[in-house]
Amino acid sequence: QVQLVESGGGLVQPGGSLRLSCASSGRPLNPYGVAWYRQTPEKLRDFVAHITGNGIAEYAESVKGRFTISRDSAKNMVYLQMDSLKPEDTAIYYCNSGPFGPPYVNWGQGAQVTVSS
Repeated sequence: QVQLVESGGGLVQPGGSLRLSCASSGRPLNPYGVAWYRQTPEKLRDFVAHITGNGIAEYAESVKGRFTISRDSAKNMVYLQMDSLKPEDTAIYYCNSGPFGPPYVNWGQGAQVTVSS
């Protein structure tokens, strides 16, 4: 059974940075694509960023230039570096992976990111 686990969330002031990590057990993240989504109580789960198995990245317009998705194949990890955070980035962030997507079949439990002064 595939299990995705996010870590690195927390509380940060506007303009600050956080790095989320996604780890997988049961199946390596390679060679699959991995995406990050986020969700607030008021909205559906929105796409944030995606990275293919060979490292091609794409981003939602709202985070382009501020967020960076990357993967470390040796460590079986995917990261989301979030800089210049804004209060509207506050959400639960989910790691998502699998053979077909995005969105893919496997989801993590989510990591809370709160941007507030």
